[in-house]
Amino acid sequence: MKIKELLDDSRVLLYGDPESEITGIAYDTRKLEPGNLFVCIKGTKSDGHDYIDKAIELGAGAIALTEEPAKELPVPVIKMQDDRASLSAMSTVWFGSPAKDLITIGITGTKGKTTTAFMIYEILNRAGIPCGLVGSVEYITGSEHIPSTHSTPESYELQKLMAAMRDNGLKAVVMEVSSQGLMMQRVGGMTFDYGVFTNFGTDHIGDGEHKSLEEYFACKRMLFGMCKKGIFNADDPKAEEMMFNQPCEKLTYGKNGTDYRMSDLKLFREEGLLGISYRISGRKELPVTVCIPGSFNAYNSLAAFSVCSEMGIDVRTITEVLYNIRVRGRVELVNVSKDFSVMLDYAHNGMALKSLLTTLREYQPKRLVTLFGCGGNRSKDRRYEMGEISSNMSDFTVVTSDNPRFEEPGDIISDILIGIKRGKGEYVAIPDRREAIRYALQNAQPGDCIVVAGKGHEDYQEIRGVKYHMDDREMIIEEAKALQLT
Repeated sequence: MKIKELLDDSRVLLYGDPESEITGIAYDTRKLEPGNLFVCIKGTKSDGHDYIDKAIELGAGAIALTEEPAKELPVPVIKMQDDRASLSAMSTVWFGSPAKDLITIGITGTKGKTTTAFMIYEILNRAGIPCGLVGSVEYITGSEHIPSTHSTPESYELQKLMAAMRDNGLKAVVMEVSSQGLMMQRVGGMTFDYGVFTNFGTDHIGDGEHKSLEEYFACKRMLFGMCKKGIFNADDPKAEEMMFNQPCEKLTYGKNGTDYRMSDLKLFREEGLLGISYRISGRKELPVTVCIPGSFNAYNSLAAFSVCSEMGIDVRTITEVLYNIRVRGRVELVNVSKDFSVMLDYAHNGMALKSLLTTLREYQPKRLVTLFGCGGNRSKDRRYEMGEISSNMSDFTVVTSDNPRFEEPGDIISDILIGIKRGKGEYVAIPDRREAIRYALQNAQPGDCIVVAGKGHEDYQEIRGVKYHMDDREMIIEEAKALQLT
């Protein structure tokens, strides 16, 4: 591709031949190949401008920057007004605007994105609409399943994924659109056919995340200025504000006065499964059963139903998929004993943990046992809040390590215990996560419900910048066998 094809009013060529060819685009010198355009991105921890000499040494064919270089460079130079917006725009051009060939569905919200996205993905594929997935668990481009690095990957990777979907013959893509992804222009320039708002709560505030709750909310709102049809959870307190003055067509789902209405919500047990059932009215009239516990999953499934119904999918296909759906790491049952239940969930903040424990209490377990830790280099308020919630809502809490990152696990646990001691529940602190799981299983009582929270689908533990393999599911199964529970 010629350099001139990447230029517009926000990107001008300072010097060099506009007819020069580039072999690709890179924003990280570790991934740069000879002839690539190197795009200088200012990140929270590093600045691409500091790596210009390294990029040229590695054979960069051109440089795109926002700060004019102190010296003339031996390659063509593009001056950008906005680094991230330009990376997104140029990546879109490079891959031939793949989103234009796909039905695009974006989901944002504090929780429920992963489950809702996976439900839509499964329904569309069952309905004969080949669909890709971009989310916090994995990226699916057809037959290829790629472990996820971010809920919403950097714009270059996102465009590359969608191009692979298009080339593989897929017709749709459903993606989690995070507030960080919106703020950092990872979906910049895209138009979504459908946008979904699940809910809003306190999260992602702190160093390396959002500066304030107001900024977090404002970033979520950005999605609905980029979509044709917005589908909103009207029961969320922030729904009206989320919908206010948005240019998209608006539809709602919830319990009262919405386009897709839910009534007669019930919990059920069936052959060891915990699930929900409810009735939909409004644009469609029919019963729905979902074999995943939790009233919040009624909302997730109703959101998925709303999107797929608007797309014209047969309701029988939708309800069949919802009945059989299982979502990795989201209230996922791990069958290791007939005497008690064990489940995994990604709940890693106070809002999600409270919602999860409230739901499981409704199934009336003999004891509710919660095992969790908190990530390092994140807000301490999250630790206090999760500790207090678990102590007040669980009969017993096992405090352990999560991803300590660059903090000491003992320091994080000490912060969690401050919150734990504000509550009334019994607890034990066991830093080693495998030992903590073994303890919970070994001391389980008939009728207990054990929740291993915080990591869900993740299969690693991050310690001082290194990710070590660690999968809660594997450890639960291995320790259950060692204890001869299965």
